[in-house]
Amino acid sequence: MEFTKGHGTGNDFVILPDPDGALDLTPGLVAALCDRRRGIGGDGVLRVVRAAKHPEGAALAGDAEWFMDYWNSDGSFAEMCGNGARVFVRYLLETGLATPSGAALPVATRAGVVHARVEGEAIAVEMPRPRVYDTSTAALGGLTLTGAAVDVGNPHLVCALPAALELAGLDLTRAPDVDPAVFPAGVNVEFTAPGEPVAGTDGHVRMRVYERGSAETLSCGTGACAVAAVALRDAGRDTGTMAVDVPGGRLTVTVTDDSCWLSGPAVLVATGTVTLSTLLP
Repeated sequence: MEFTKGHGTGNDFVILPDPDGALDLTPGLVAALCDRRRGIGGDGVLRVVRAAKHPEGAALAGDAEWFMDYWNSDGSFAEMCGNGARVFVRYLLETGLATPSGAALPVATRAGVVHARVEGEAIAVEMPRPRVYDTSTAALGGLTLTGAAVDVGNPHLVCALPAALELAGLDLTRAPDVDPAVFPAGVNVEFTAPGEPVAGTDGHVRMRVYERGSAETLSCGTGACAVAAVALRDAGRDTGTMAVDVPGGRLTVTVTDDSCWLSGPAVLVATGTVTLSTLLP
């Protein structure tokens, strides 16, 4: 099987070219590919398939040629992955499956069609506008934090740390406990702290994230969008631009009246082949 390895601010993916939907991709194979010791290693798998050739993308084929079939590293599905979408677009452009133009490039996902554009060395993708819809709590190591529930095409819980706690001191080696009544399908939990002012933005937030299906990751694009939306709300704003620092780097999130643009680096680092019999003997 051919593969490419890529990442967006350290959120890394195994990219599988499968234009005609011929691969027999299973949860076990995805988990094996993402294994960092016995496989290639990654936070998830991006299968590159024509929308018309994928059962979940066929209805969107009139709007987008390519479907981002995203899987978490444990073999479960996810509705959306912001950094994954940016890396997916980088792959389409560098392999000639799509060509850059003045118009935004459409990509079909399980959360609908998103659009992407090239911004110098960065890739920006238009995400659903984050919707803050509830409050809930996350419990972690005897600490219980109240947070904002946010929908960005997938679920998030954004929890601001008290000033006395250091973001770097959190133990995210296990999943935070959350309310299954609020999040029946699980949730990505973001922990945030304020950052120093950044020129050209309306605010600066630092975050760490525990992603459902992948554990702690160095970055989460939809999580950055959720964090930015909550930070803007807390500042009394409906729209604006936020710098969001994740352990893997910096993302820039611009929330408008009807959408949310996520911008940052998207890098392809390797290509090769993997022998399936060694992954699944």
